[in-house]
Amino acid sequence: MPEKAWPLGDAALVVELGTRINTALNSRCHALAAALAKRSGVREAFAGYSTVTVHYDPDRTSFRALKLAASKLLKQKPRVGPSGRLHRIPVTYDGPDLAESADLLGLTREELVKRHSQPIYRVFMVGFVPGFAYLGPLPPSLQLPRRRVPRTHVPAGTVAMAGEQTGVYPLPTPGGWHLLGRTAMPMFLSENDPPSLLRPGDRVKFHPI
Repeated sequence: MPEKAWPLGDAALVVELGTRINTALNSRCHALAAALAKRSGVREAFAGYSTVTVHYDPDRTSFRALKLAASKLLKQKPRVGPSGRLHRIPVTYDGPDLAESADLLGLTREELVKRHSQPIYRVFMVGFVPGFAYLGPLPPSLQLPRRRVPRTHVPAGTVAMAGEQTGVYPLPTPGGWHLLGRTAMPMFLSENDPPSLLRPGDRVKFHPI
């Protein structure tokens, strides 16, 4: 059976594959969600970092049937699908927390920028506000806890990091991450379909300008 599975009300379930922020684990979640979404009676299936949430029609299927289906799918050899789209995002690294973050990490500002812009990050999931993509994993040398006191306003386009994650605020919103810089590339356009630039499974490379 899956490592953990539990009901979410009377018409949904959650399958947990692990508890880490891990690219391979997240890929398995997306593969499982895609497979379960094709089953009769399933209304929607979507992946988180290490979980899959499935909403279903209780008149056509059941928690037990879907839990068993998830177990069988997880025992199969996972198929390697195509990589998501690669987005190159230009960033001006002049954020209000750049100097403080560098000091806390024992780095120069230039070294922090170099280390933050070096990896190709994965879009693990999209949430919090429309278009906010959780990117990672962040290199261990850059990991800081969230700010003790969150800001009440973070401008759209702000590039930030916290814990093992980094991301771009798509809309003006409160936030508790460390603000490193900004980009003019829009993350969320309500008139587009889909409106979010970044989608789960995509990849992101930041470029200092």
